Amino acid sequence: MKKVVDVSIPLGPMHPSFKEPCRLKCETAGERVISAELELGYMKKGIERIMRDRPWQEVLFLAERVCGICSVIHNMVFIEAMEQISHIDVAPRGAYLRIIANELDRIQSHLLANYSFCYTIEHETLAMYLLNIREEAMDLIELLTGARVTCSFIVPGGVRCDISDQGIQRIEQGLSYIEAETTRYAKMFDEGPLIALRSKGIGILTPEAARLAHAVGPTLRASGIADDARMRHCVYQMLQFTPITRLECDCHARIMLRFDEIFQSIALIRQCLRTLPPGLIRAGGTCNRGKITHSGEAPRGELSYEITSDSYGRIKEVYIQTPSIMNIEVCAHHMVVGVTSIADVMATYVSADPCISCTER
Repeated sequence: MKKVVDVSIPLGPMHPSFKEPCRLKCETAGERVISAELELGYMKKGIERIMRDRPWQEVLFLAERVCGICSVIHNMVFIEAMEQISHIDVAPRGAYLRIIANELDRIQSHLLANYSFCYTIEHETLAMYLLNIREEAMDLIELLTGARVTCSFIVPGGVRCDISDQGIQRIEQGLSYIEAETTRYAKMFDEGPLIALRSKGIGILTPEAARLAHAVGPTLRASGIADDARMRHCVYQMLQFTPITRLECDCHARIMLRFDEIFQSIALIRQCLRTLPPGLIRAGGTCNRGKITHSGEAPRGELSYEITSDSYGRIKEVYIQTPSIMNIEVCAHHMVVGVTSIADVMATYVSADPCISCTER
């Protein structure tokens, strides 16, 4: 009897295109992928267990270390959850500064994701151009918060530090640079014929499959579904935020959607800088007993924290749902199935912007 599966091809756990270790096991007929499974467990950190029975002041730093690429949103979601438990009001100026920090973090994360895709399809020149733009975004984060990665900027009631008029001008200059350079390179990606051969029509994720597998973030929105947790955030509602979608459902759409969201983040930051309220950056309040589930929109999709705290603000139980686990699963079970080349499996996987660090927290 003729075999349906010709060979099983394992990709990983060590691979030049993997930022972090995992194994993608593909069953193929020729080079056409007919099924795939993901194998995790190479970098378990146990952060949720470490958080238990610790005061919120310590858990704040641990939350940022769930994922170093999108540390600001972990900081933000955890603190907002503690504020809702404890009925702590946020200073208006501090609330706007939070949005600025969060959107700068989204810019650098999207640039890193697109760098990874370009590197995977061996367009190393464009990849390094994008990585160079990301350095400007990282410099702006350091200017605003005092650190590049784990900045611990957001605290109950507001933020740790204010921004000066000179700082606002520097951020405006940096945004202009990022916008101009990203416009140039997004056009190169969109119109490049060789890039199109490696991205258009590859890694198709239909809207039905995206809903069935509970995809989130840009992976979901590139399949035409306008779902974004920022729509449910009070400050983003004041900024009249609306999510961006694309209808092509392929690798090209996912990368271009991230470019689109970079420009959207720049517009949101400029809007915050123009309307930045005067006054204090932090209101008073203490963390108390309670239980809550709170969500926010990370660069990769919806991030949720379920927290139980005691009357002293110690974290008794915490469960974190990160976006990458859904996107990795939808990639293995839908996006890479039917891909006609093993080389395109890696490009499809990277287009979902997987983060194993937060998945195996």
